[in-house]
Parts: sequence; C-alpha cells; structure tokens
Amino acid sequence: MHVLSARVLLRPADLDVAIDFYEDRLGLVRYREWGTRPHRGIVYFLGGGYLELTETSPGQPRPPAPGGVRLWLQVADADAACTELDERGVAIVEWPERKPWGLIEAVVRDPDGLVLVLTETPIDHPLRRRD
Repeated sequence: MHVLSARVLLRPADLDVAIDFYEDRLGLVRYREWGTRPHRGIVYFLGGGYLELTETSPGQPRPPAPGGVRLWLQVADADAACTELDERGVAIVEWPERKPWGLIEAVVRDPDGLVLVLTETPIDHPLRRRD
C-alpha cells in the first residue's frame, strides 16, 4: 500500500467549540471548509497530514470517542507551546517533562476529551542523529 496523504477525522460534540479550540486556541490553519449547518466541515493543516472536523447532524448519534487514541503533535519547543496555549486559555494537563524514552512531552485535551500529546525532540535525542 502506498499512502499519499493522511487525515485524522473527528466528529466533535459541538463543532463551534471545537473550531474555537483547534483554530483560535491551538492556532491551526484552515486548509479548506465546506457545507452549511448542519452538514459542514473544516480541514486544518496538521504538519504532514490534516485534521478534519465534521459536524454531527441533529438527531444523528455521535460516535463514542475511541479509547486509547492520542493525537501526537511534534513542536519545536514544548515549554513555549504550553506557555502560549496556557495564555490562550487551554488547560495544560501535564506540563513538559523529559520522559524515560528521551522526548519532552506535554499533554492537553480537546473539548471532547481527546488527548493531544505535544512532543519536542531534544537535540541530543537519537531521532535527531543518523549513525
């Protein structure tokens, strides 16, 4: 299988609340959008892929959040990212700390409880070197 692109699809409980979180607080940039209420969606650039938020139609049950799923977002500076998000009103669940595997990680949650792991790869980490 040759994958050309990837996209994470979310169906938030409240699309407007999710837009506020991902766009206004996290600062993701819109790639495209379509539709009108109650059938609209927005796609954001997400590094090498995309994040799509799709509105749940009234009366349509929202799929349950999958257990164990985390959105991994690599950032250049986890401390700076958390400071910026904290100033924008995002609750920091875990502030940046170096983990036993050598990455610096912090955790926030989206309005529906999805875990977002903000990851910094330190300059001395093996992922930065080719031996």
